[in-house]
Amino acid sequence: MHNLKKYPFWGTILIFVFVLLFFHQAQLFAQEVKEIKIGSLHNWYREDGCEPEHGFLKIQQAGLEWPAQYQDMDCQAAKALWIATSNYTDADQYGGNFFPYKVVHVGPRGWDTEREFMPIEFKMIGRFDHPLVYVDGNPGSELMWSDIIEEVDESLPCDRLIYDVVNTSIGITMTRKIYAWAQQYHDNYFVYEYIFKNTGNVDKDPDIERPDQSLENVYVFFHYRYAVSREGATWTGLNSPRWGINAMLSSRGEAKEDYSFSSYHYTGDYEDWLNGDPDADSLRCQFAWAGKHSSASYDIIGYPNVKYKTGRLSGPQFVGVVTLHADKSATDKSDDPQQPTTTTYQQSDDPPTRPNDQFDASRMADEWKWITRGHRLPRHDEYVGDGFPDQLEGTPGGFSNMNGYGPYQLGPGDSVRLVIAEGANGLNRQLCEQIGARWIKAHNNSADQGPFDLPDGTTTTDEDVYKDSWVMTGVDSLFKTFGRARRNYNVNFDIPMPPPPPSMFEVKSGGDRIRLTWANNAESWPGFAGYRIYRAVAKYDTTYDEIFACGKNTNHPEIVNSYDDTSAVRGYSYYYYIVSFDDGTNNVGSMANPPGELHSSMFWTRTIEPAFLRRQAGDALSKIRVVPNPYNVRAIDFQYPGEPDKIMFLNIPAECIIRIYTERGDLIKTIIHDDGSGDDYWNSTTEYGQVVVSGVYIALFEVTTDYADPQTGEILYRKGEREMRKFIIIR
Repeated sequence: MHNLKKYPFWGTILIFVFVLLFFHQAQLFAQEVKEIKIGSLHNWYREDGCEPEHGFLKIQQAGLEWPAQYQDMDCQAAKALWIATSNYTDADQYGGNFFPYKVVHVGPRGWDTEREFMPIEFKMIGRFDHPLVYVDGNPGSELMWSDIIEEVDESLPCDRLIYDVVNTSIGITMTRKIYAWAQQYHDNYFVYEYIFKNTGNVDKDPDIERPDQSLENVYVFFHYRYAVSREGATWTGLNSPRWGINAMLSSRGEAKEDYSFSSYHYTGDYEDWLNGDPDADSLRCQFAWAGKHSSASYDIIGYPNVKYKTGRLSGPQFVGVVTLHADKSATDKSDDPQQPTTTTYQQSDDPPTRPNDQFDASRMADEWKWITRGHRLPRHDEYVGDGFPDQLEGTPGGFSNMNGYGPYQLGPGDSVRLVIAEGANGLNRQLCEQIGARWIKAHNNSADQGPFDLPDGTTTTDEDVYKDSWVMTGVDSLFKTFGRARRNYNVNFDIPMPPPPPSMFEVKSGGDRIRLTWANNAESWPGFAGYRIYRAVAKYDTTYDEIFACGKNTNHPEIVNSYDDTSAVRGYSYYYYIVSFDDGTNNVGSMANPPGELHSSMFWTRTIEPAFLRRQAGDALSKIRVVPNPYNVRAIDFQYPGEPDKIMFLNIPAECIIRIYTERGDLIKTIIHDDGSGDDYWNSTTEYGQVVVSGVYIALFEVTTDYADPQTGEILYRKGEREMRKFIIIR
């Protein structure tokens, strides 16, 4: 360092070179990511064609958030996409070596965007751009920065489409299209359309290195490592549910009726159903949910909230994939009902899941065994039965569902197409609260010992049977989602769409009201009927209540474009969203869509910044108040619900500096108040984010500008004047 200081120019150059090298190395692993957050299911997608472990955020559970209205509903731990072929010789630039089995990979843990899966094009297309949402002049919705649209296409059959092109080192170019809808009956699944084409392009440049290459026994192999859900896994107090060690897995559509394994009986596969057998499986799907855990002291099915004693079920989700179409061959584009040919479940931490190597013949031979395993029966949930999935085969990481499509023969220019939907469903929040509340009362040996109503109309006195039976109805809910996805696909994505949301939504805090205004662009939509406004208190990721509606069949038939929320209470934070709705004439009903009114999604306009009532500046320093005083942590339910550490300063000057000291005079927090109102607040933390302890505190208010009476012009207080208040915090 001393030498660099003597030669500052060369020191700067060396540091610059180091930064460039570091940045280049980071780029080898960096990935462009796009997020879809317009419906009740949210997810992220990478440009190299799959979403591996820690491929976006350095947390185990990230993505497939449902219901995304609430926090930490992530159900995705890792995914992988492998493409395999046999008797393959690498291109010269990769060594020119022969492999009996060649496998290229992205995920579940490793990836190589320079020599294996190489992104070529990655863009988001929207039917319309997201609305502009502002709260007190500031960007106010999550979509303002997460929904980045490169193209607008009004003819798009969905609301969002990600277009992704990736070359691979074996000369197969993958084109992936991801379809997403915000329509209320189709907003909890994504449709993935894949085309795998033998282009002979083995690298990033447009030159075709192997124009005459034929590929034999091509398989496309997907891994799905689900972990339901991040919130629920946290509440268990255990660590391993975060990576899905207790995930229960199952499948449908792969088992012929004559398959026989001990007591397991199968009614027929998907092809049998297509041929008219009503008892056979009508779906080709794999799915997962949160099962029991051997280290838990109670039945954790559904993840009831024991930690905070509410009982609310925080892990009711069922997540999975369904095959909608798979080409029979490169020349026969009809759907092959026997695809996928492999439906298996494998340990998520077994050696083939570790960072992969497309030049390791032995490792690829082991991967080939997984890829071509066929249908693994009995199914995972049948094998586990009433036991603990975390103990199956001594697994340290649980199991992943895996689907393999193939084998396909791909001559030069040949391609095959796969269409898959991924979705989530389960109990809604209201049922999670109701069922969980009754369960925990019985679990804690209270007076509520049943009887408890079961989904089939019978009753039980066993609270675990009650809870688990309701959670397991999520299977039927997920199958309903899969059915809607299939019907949507069968009508070429021609489902009725709701009116668009207002293109502008503004929320402004006022002294006696919160004013909401919005654009009128939706009013030209055929069948447009009106607007509805919803509001939540204290936080945005919670349940909302309708507070206003205008238009057809409402109490306010006249269409308006503004609303004053005069029912807001001082000291509370408020969040809003507005939806446009139609009169139902565009949605007469079909197998893909129940009839009736359609409305725009809450996520288009949901505000994530608070609005609150502001009061006029105080007219005398002597009237300044600290509320509550004393602050008592045991009374937080009666103070500012949802904001437990909030202390308000009322009747303060329009512009002032608020300095907070300990009783012995240590300055711990400075607040600049300059919005012209008479209110501000403190969240009971120091400048360093530490929550303060019990004690006596002093707030010193220093006026930073003269303030005159708005009516008379009389100067009420001047710059530099000060006022002090003592208050008490009890924790």
